Amino acid sequence: MPETKPSVLFVCVHNAGRSQMAAAFLTHLAGDRVEVRSAGSAPADAVNPAVVQAMAEVGIDLSAQIPKVLTTDAVRASDIVITMGCGDACPVFPGKQYLDWTLDDPAGQGVAAVRPIRDDIERRIRSLLAGLGLRPA
Repeated sequence: MPETKPSVLFVCVHNAGRSQMAAAFLTHLAGDRVEVRSAGSAPADAVNPAVVQAMAEVGIDLSAQIPKVLTTDAVRASDIVITMGCGDACPVFPGKQYLDWTLDDPAGQGVAAVRPIRDDIERRIRSLLAGLGLRPA
């Protein structure tokens, strides 16, 4: 029987920074081997420009991304739910793996402050991939 690919949902408040970076790194490093989603409990109108710039510096283009609202369907469809400061807004379903990553919020920060957050997220994504038994693409 073929194994299904894992599904990961990244959740933060605005879906304009941390969860967007995490989803982009996982997509970039895992390719089509992982189903990737991101959402926010109170999505912003646009991705943080400093986040877009910081990710462009490492060759990942977020300029076309749009923050998405968190839905129970997105949580239900995911194997792993990684929260980044969404508090109690994230619905909990049995049988899901939940991780909470404590990361600084890039909201209102310049690109210099976003870079260390970006780099921390990349390290966590690489560790997540290893935990899934996958090598970076």
